[in-house]
Amino acid sequence: MFISLVLIQVLLLNQVQFSGFVNPYMYILFILLLPLNTPRFAVLMLAFLLGITIDIFSNTLGIHSAATVFIAFIRPLIIRIISDREEDRSDYPGLKQNKLRWFLYYAFLMVVFHHIVLFYLEIFTFSNFLGTLFRILLSTLFSVFVIVLSQFIIFRE
Repeated sequence: MFISLVLIQVLLLNQVQFSGFVNPYMYILFILLLPLNTPRFAVLMLAFLLGITIDIFSNTLGIHSAATVFIAFIRPLIIRIISDREEDRSDYPGLKQNKLRWFLYYAFLMVVFHHIVLFYLEIFTFSNFLGTLFRILLSTLFSVFVIVLSQFIIFRE
């Protein structure tokens, strides 16, 4: 899954931009779908490896690494926030194992935090704050759409 998501991101999705505002980032699906019993150290290392791979192919200076490691770090907190009871938590946080509503909350929160870190590190200033916030919102909505669509296509029953 790591290799296929990196190839899809680098060869296809990095070429997609609508008016400079919408950039879909599907590669973070790898972090989203890691089993919950994966050791935290391993999740952080895999997130760094994924981010640095995208950085190398995108010619960016570690912004994807920082954003991906950040969402890997907050992942347990996000799961605790959206899962009220222990019984609600499946070992695998995919759409097939969880309800659509749960997966949408999970994917949306993870993607929005990823995009906040990514886009503000990319411009590295708070001037044009609202323009960047608009870009984050549009990219988040499109990225979540692509992620959920991929879950329906790949894991259809």
